[in-house]
Amino acid sequence: MEKRNRIIALILIGVGLLMLVGRWVGFFTIVALLFLLMGIYTIREGKVKRGYRLLAVGAILLLLDHLMMVLGIALLSLGFFFIKAKKVQPKESFVQKQNFSSHFDWDQQPWVMRSMSVWHVLGEADLDLTLAIPEDKHTVMMFQGIMGDMDLNIPEYYGVEIEAFVLFGSIDFRGHRDNGMMNRLSWKSPNYDTSDQKVKFIVSYLIGDLDINIS
Repeated sequence: MEKRNRIIALILIGVGLLMLVGRWVGFFTIVALLFLLMGIYTIREGKVKRGYRLLAVGAILLLLDHLMMVLGIALLSLGFFFIKAKKVQPKESFVQKQNFSSHFDWDQQPWVMRSMSVWHVLGEADLDLTLAIPEDKHTVMMFQGIMGDMDLNIPEYYGVEIEAFVLFGSIDFRGHRDNGMMNRLSWKSPNYDTSDQKVKFIVSYLIGDLDINIS
C-alpha cells in the first residue's frame, strides 16, 4: 500500500508540474522528469538495474526534447574536464582520453596502472588494484562524464584518496550505499601519508553507479 501511495504521489506531482509550467515546458520534458524521479525512487528501493533503466529512458526523452540543452551540458562537462585534468595530475606525462563510450575491463589480469584522465558520455570501468602494476609511486586516476558505472577493488596496502560525486545514482563505499541525488564521497586512508604507494581517484558523473571495496 505504501509503495502504491508513493507511485500515485509521483503521478500527482507530475500532473501538477505539467499544469503549472505547461506553457514553458513540453509534455516530453515532464514525462522525462517523471522517469528520472521513478528511477531515483527505484534505486532507493534497492532495484538498481531497473532504476538505471528508468533513468536512461528519462535521459533519452530529455535528449529528444532538449537536444541543444543536453549538448550544452555535455560541452560544459567536457570543458571543465579539460580545465581540471591537468590541474589534478602531479606531472605532465599522463594519459588523457575523450570518447563517447569507454570500457575498462581491468579486473581479469595484471595491468599497468598509470596516471590518467578520462571523459566519456557512457562509461564502464572495473578496476582491481590487486592486479595493478604501478608505473609511479603516486598515481592519479580521474574519471568524469555523463553516465558511468564503476567498480573499484582496492587493497589496504595502498595509500588511497577518493573524491567522488554522482548527481543522480548511487555510491557504495565499503558496504554502505547512498542512493538518490547529490551523492558525494571524500575519503583518505589512514596510511596515506606514510604509504610508499599512493593512488588518488577523482570520479564525477551526472548519472552513475560507483561501488568501492577496500580489501
